[in-house]
This record gives sequence, C-alpha cells and structure tokens, in this order.
Amino acid sequence: MAEEQRIRGVVAPVVTPFNSDLNPDPKRFVAHCRWLLTQHSSLAVFGTNSEANSLSVDERMMMLDSLIEAGLDPARMLPGTGCCALSDSVRLTGHAVGVGCAGVLMLPPFYYKGVSEEGLYRSFSETIERVGDERLRIYLYHIPPVAVVGITTSLVERLLKQYPLTIAGLKDSSGDWSNTKTMLNAFAEADFDIFVGSESFLLANMRSGGAGCISATANVNPLAIHNLYCKWQGDDAEKLQQDLDTVRDTFGRRYQMIAAMKSALAHFRGDPQWDRLRPPLIELTEVEKSTLLSELTSIGFSMQFVSGE
Repeated sequence: MAEEQRIRGVVAPVVTPFNSDLNPDPKRFVAHCRWLLTQHSSLAVFGTNSEANSLSVDERMMMLDSLIEAGLDPARMLPGTGCCALSDSVRLTGHAVGVGCAGVLMLPPFYYKGVSEEGLYRSFSETIERVGDERLRIYLYHIPPVAVVGITTSLVERLLKQYPLTIAGLKDSSGDWSNTKTMLNAFAEADFDIFVGSESFLLANMRSGGAGCISATANVNPLAIHNLYCKWQGDDAEKLQQDLDTVRDTFGRRYQMIAAMKSALAHFRGDPQWDRLRPPLIELTEVEKSTLLSELTSIGFSMQFVSGE
C-alpha cells in the first residue's frame, strides 16, 4: 500500500452523540470529529465505542456523509463496516470506499459462535469480491472479548496471500499483549500494520514495530496519547505511558467506558446533550458521574475546547 494511503498513530473510535429522540446527531458528531483531527487523532467512526451495532446501515452512511459534507478529510477515516449480514458489510464497505476513506475497520461476522476459519475467510473474501474496488483497504478487527469470534494468524496469512493489496492491517483488542506480539512477529516482513486496541499497550507496540493504537480513550485524551506515539523512543516514554494508564484506568476501572467518556464530554463541553446513549446502553448514575469527575480532578485531567467546537 502506498505510504500516502496509510493511517498510523492514534485513531479514535469516535463516540456517537444522540438527540433527545435517540437519533444520531450529525452536528455534534462533526464537531467532535473536527476537534479530534486537531488533536492529531484519526477517526475510526462506527467502532465499538461508537455504539456502531446500535446503528442501522442507513444511519452509519448518513453520519459518514455528514463528515464528508462538512469537509473533513476521508483520508483520516477508518469506518467500521463489519456486520453479521454479508450484504450490510458490502454496502457499508462500498460506501466508505466510494467517499474516499483510507480504509475500513472490519469485524468478523460475530453472531454465530464456533464458526470455522473457512467460513470467516469466505465472509471477508465475499465482501472484497462484491465491493470490487482496488482502492479498498481492510483493517481486520480482532476483539474476542466482545465478538467471541476471533482472527487467527493463519486466517490473516490466507487473506494476505489472496488479497495482498487489500488486507492492510489489524486492530488487536484482545487485551492480551502476547497475542499482539505473536501477530507482530508473524507479519514483521509483511506490508501489514498492527494497532493495539488500548493505549496501555502503545509503548510496547511501538517498540515492537507496531503502527499505533485505536483506543476508546482517544476520544477524551488524544493529544497525550499522540505525545507518547511521537516520543516512544524518548527517555520519558515510560512516564508518559504510566500517565496514560492512569487516565484510562480512571475511565474504565469501574464505569462503563462509553458512558464515562460521554459524561466527561458533557461536562467539559458544558453540553449535557452529550450525556446520552442509545439503549441497551445507559448513562452513568448521578452518583457515578460525580465520582468520576472527582477522580478526574484528582489526577489533574481536563479537556480544552475552543468556543464553537
């Protein structure tokens, strides 16, 4: 893949704002994505933390179109397009390619359990063949704690052999560094970028030849994560990693991560509309919100926004 097509560094699985009627809110979505770009984060819209599987295909396409119409650069976008239904994956993937996105982040079909590697190969292969566009770049999404269905090195090898220009990389959200290291070792000589799914592994990933991270808390702490990405070879890299771990632990230790990030956005933006999720997910309780904000204050965490962002 040509260097100008690559996304590296920090990528945020962008949280999705909702209106009071629980429809997606394009205006706030565009504003948040625009801010993330100013913080050196690329955009993995419609990932796990985007509540993507609570959105319809039409809603995802509409929200992606809102970013394009607002002038945001599609070369900084990796929309999530992997669905249970093959036809939905094809439709979303073709749309993302058509508007010029750098690539797509693709879950395996995740409803049926115990599926064979052959079945997974056919699912990805059918999507690639039906989209039929040489511009397509797929980043495989390995997240067995949620999807249960995982992506193995042998599946990646087979896909790379058949589609060397299309299969561009992988996001490892297993939470298991040994799995990431296995992937890094297996594909060290391939044109294949590996992202960790948490900035907690960012330093280790960079030291092992990885491409960066696609991490939930890039929604709220993008610049600090970018700073470690840029300075991973520096003398203070370990300290920067520890600071990132403290922030992530505060958001995720005892709160539902998406709800916690939205509460933080609502607070620091002064916009309570951000504090809304689409069922079955729900917002933090008032006690949880107060406790979270106290914890964030105690570690010196804040978010800065320019008026109008």
